[in-house]
Parts: sequence; C-alpha cells; structure tokens
Amino acid sequence: MTEVLYLAHDLSDAAVRRRVLMLKAGGARVTVAGFQRAGNVLADDVEVPVIVLGHTADAHLVQRVAAVLAASVALRRKLAAVRRPDVIVARNLEMLALADPASRLFGGDVPVAYECLDIHRLLLDEGSKGRLLRLAEGHFGRKASLLLTSSPAFIENYFDRRSRLDLPTLLLENKVLDFHSHFEERQSCPSAPPAGQPWKIGWFGALRCRKSLQILIDLAARMEGRVEIVLRGRPAYGEFDDFEGQVGRASHVEFGGPYRNPEDLADIYSDVHFAWAIDFFEEGLNSQWLLPNRLYEASLHGVVPVALASTETGRFLRRRSIGVTLDTVTTGELASVFHRMDAARYRGLGEAMATVDPACWVTEPEECRALVQRLSALSGAIPAMAPSFPSPSHLQPGGKS
Repeated sequence: MTEVLYLAHDLSDAAVRRRVLMLKAGGARVTVAGFQRAGNVLADDVEVPVIVLGHTADAHLVQRVAAVLAASVALRRKLAAVRRPDVIVARNLEMLALADPASRLFGGDVPVAYECLDIHRLLLDEGSKGRLLRLAEGHFGRKASLLLTSSPAFIENYFDRRSRLDLPTLLLENKVLDFHSHFEERQSCPSAPPAGQPWKIGWFGALRCRKSLQILIDLAARMEGRVEIVLRGRPAYGEFDDFEGQVGRASHVEFGGPYRNPEDLADIYSDVHFAWAIDFFEEGLNSQWLLPNRLYEASLHGVVPVALASTETGRFLRRRSIGVTLDTVTTGELASVFHRMDAARYRGLGEAMATVDPACWVTEPEECRALVQRLSALSGAIPAMAPSFPSPSHLQPGGKS
C-alpha cells in the first residue's frame, strides 16, 4: 500500500478533505500534517492520522511565515511516529517549504509532489515581493518531482511563463468525488419556480469575494423578492468588513453555514436554480484563471452556472454552450437577465446542461487509483502510467509543454 504524507496548509479547507478522500479511495494510506485555522474538518469524519503543526490565519502572511519556521524546528518531534512515506504531497507554497525537511527526516530520498490549486497574488507581483516569493518557490521546489494543479490557465499563465519551477504537470480538475457511481445518469435541471416565486442563486464553497457579496445583495434588493440569494460554505471573514452583519441586514439573502462535499451537494443544489461561478477575489489574476469547485458541483446537479465570459470559467462554459456568461458583471446587467428569465428560457438552459456527459463533472474510483499510481511511480516503486483523467492537449505526457 502506498504511504502518503500530505502536508496541508489549512486543516479546515474542504479541498484538503476532498484530496485526502481521493487518495484513500485510490488505495493510499494517508497521514496528514498541517496547520489549523478554523478547526479541523478531517478530524470530524475522515479516518486518517492528523498531526497539527501549528496555527495560522488568513491574510496574515508574516504570521504564516513565522508558523512555518516554528514548524520546521519541531518537525522531527512532530513526525517521529509517522511511517516512512513513499511520497510527500505538499499543498501550497508554505507546505512546500516543509517538504524537503520532512523528506530528509526519512533519509532524504522521499519524492515530493507540489499541489498548487491557487496562485497567490504576491507570486504574480512584478516588484521585489513577487520576485522574492518566486525565488522561494523555485528554491523550495527544486527537488520536487511533480506539479498538481487544477486549471490549464494556471499552467499557461503562471507555471509556463513566470514560475521558476520546471516540473512534470498533472491536471486534476476540481470535480465532484463519486466513489459509488451515484452520478452515472444526468441530473435533471431544477424546475423553474411557480409563478410569483423567486429565482434562487446559490453561492457555495469558499466565500471570500466581497465584491460578489455586494453585487448579490444589491441584486436581491433591486429585484424586490423576484430573486433570492442562498449562501453556503465557509466565509473568509477577514476579507469582509462585516459578513454576518451584511447578510443579516440584507433582504432576500440567507446564509446556511458550511456543508460537506460531496455528501451534502444534492441537498444544497436542489434548492437553487443558478450557481454564482464569478470571483473577483484576485481579479485579473487567480480569479481570471481558476476553474472553481462550484462550477463542477452545480453543473453535475443541473444547476445553471453564471460566469464572467472573459475568464477561464466563462470560456469553459462557452465551449460547451451551457450556462449564463456575462460580458460585464453589474447589478443592472444581472437584473436585466432575471427580468427576461421565464420558464421556457430556463428550460432551454437546463436542456443544454443535460447534453454534457456527467463524466465531465465527476472523479470516479478509477481516477483516484490513477492518481495514487502516478504518485507511487515517483519513488520508482512501480512504472509510471498515463493517468485516466484528461490532461490539457498542449501538455506532453509527464511533462511541461
């Protein structure tokens, strides 16, 4: 059985939980070591050993650097009882900094895979801060053997052009885990609301975009009950002036708290008609390039995504002739969309969604096994095999373009 040491930047991140579940489903034995921020969702219901390396906070870079330095000093003691891993997976730059020291604890020859699903804005800075961070990424990743990322646009716009890393790349889209073939059949689009009832827009997942929140609050107020906003997930409270206050004061806006992925997806998406797949958190940079979890979650459940046309998400939808894509995102333009929306128009959007193969939205056990096999091959224990999930056509198998 493949032993994986997973270094996690945030034990409360639902995406960390999903990757651990994927590794376990692929046949790996996983130990997680990482930092706590808003709790530990792994400890709640995922049976893996979890080692807390310290505590960090969103939007506090200096504090996080200090926490990484402290963790590096304590690493030998913290990992003393861990079995020798076959591979170390380091999630984000701060954990990449700990990967080589961790590898040396086990003899120095444990291969490292760098998982990067977001490109921090400081890595894209053209000044001294950005150059310093890119140097650090290149330094800490100099012994890494594989890059895992979730969008072709990350590869095209950052790793191929700006990063100092030169690694074989594996694309792992943020698809919904489907271990029991629950989603083999297409999910039907929710019905249009009865006359006099509101259209519902769901904004689910990592809630970190203050501009999105304000646009949605303004839209709900402007539509005077004809549109309702449903928020679910984990807010990045540091990114908002007063998240709970804003939502509490807003008309036709509700926040339902966190949810489990994939267990709760069917319930939360059955309650909405549209999914907000727009993000301005790092406008023009990471937000321009990502393919978010909610894109796959919503589409799998027949819920119509709303995206900005100029982004990777918008292009993804347009290539498949699905969803609602906007050239600009203003309260007025959104209000115009919903003033024109009726049952017939919505039915057409739903029929378009139903033409897409469900495999576009889900990760099945075969793909989990392929991932673990690819990681195992880094140690030379088994031959590398091509992954069973699609890779971007511009990448050569096992390497950068």
